[in-house]
Amino acid sequence: MLILASASPRRRELLAQAGFSFQVRPAHIPEDPLPDEDPIAYVTRLAREKAQAVYNSIGDPETVVLGADTTVTLDNHILGKPEDAADAARMLRLLSGRTHRVITGVAAVTANAAQVAAEVTAVRFLTLSDQEITAYIATGEPMDKAGAYGIQGRAARWIPRIEGCYFNVVGLPLALVSTLLESLIPSSSANNWLTR
Repeated sequence: MLILASASPRRRELLAQAGFSFQVRPAHIPEDPLPDEDPIAYVTRLAREKAQAVYNSIGDPETVVLGADTTVTLDNHILGKPEDAADAARMLRLLSGRTHRVITGVAAVTANAAQVAAEVTAVRFLTLSDQEITAYIATGEPMDKAGAYGIQGRAARWIPRIEGCYFNVVGLPLALVSTLLESLIPSSSANNWLTR
């Protein structure tokens, strides 16, 4: 059985879109970065901690748990989910007219192994006016997303270019996830997770 250790509706939709059959069991762990923690180390640590916490709560040796965590970084500073509208505005002003990185850590935990990996995508933003930022925040879309925006939503109109995996920016790099799962599980078993 494959379990997604995430409450994110976007990750759930992407994993289903890729044809996987799975259950959802969100992990509840602290998500604060450690002092001076590198962004890649941060997201891979959280992905593994989420997957391990859910795996430990189940205790089924046939289960594979997939964890993921996404963050936005600019000048190597982590931009997580905004605390409030003012924080969202601050983040969007920082991203305005610049290229930032979106990093997703993924982890797959089984009875015998744990594999972790990360995907990095560069995202270019157009220059945003204060009015555009205020109107976007008023939609509520930025409030539950790292970096205070969703590429799959209204912010798409400000993103002329990305370099790397689009699905990574949404929250789950599907090709990386598929490769990670296939490395842990024999293909005959992995096929059981795919919907017909």
